Amino acid sequence: MQQRRLGTHGPTVSALGLGCMGMSGMYGPADRGESIATIHAALDAGITLIDTGDFYGMGHNELLIGEAVKAVPRDRLLVSVKFGALRDPAGGWSGVDGRPAAVKNFLAYSLQRLGLDHVDIYRPARLDPQVPIETWRWWRRCARSPRREASASPRRRSPGWRRGATTSSRWSAPAAATASPRRWARST
Repeated sequence: MQQRRLGTHGPTVSALGLGCMGMSGMYGPADRGESIATIHAALDAGITLIDTGDFYGMGHNELLIGEAVKAVPRDRLLVSVKFGALRDPAGGWSGVDGRPAAVKNFLAYSLQRLGLDHVDIYRPARLDPQVPIETWRWWRRCARSPRREASASPRRRSPGWRRGATTSSRWSAPAAATASPRRWARST
């Protein structure tokens, strides 16, 4: 499997990644056993990037991935998590929350559901229009990946923006992301 470096200082991952959104009912019913077998087959084929969102299946996707990779050595995979999209009780979209306190909360839940001590790539599903991009200085230490949908002006004002830093969009498969050399992890 070909390998690629994400960004200038990011991790090296397989050229293909596995997007797991469809494994949690986002496109219709999904089979748990088949989904876990798919994750195992992808890892066996040399895929190292597993992509999810904390809002896929309202956390179900992270629980599924956590179960699938429980016995997999941590150095065999990188986990990418999108955060910030909000869902209503019926599963509909109800907005986005990018406030730093909310992001830290989302991360704590993701780590718990995944059963991991860190997430390799952590990035917003969408930029929160209520959070001025200039306030995201803390973001430099994490994904450094403002969404492509953001206008050029906020990206230029963002202290963490780098040309070529992108995240997945709804048309890309698999996800392309960038990451900081530092990993998001549980605080000790």
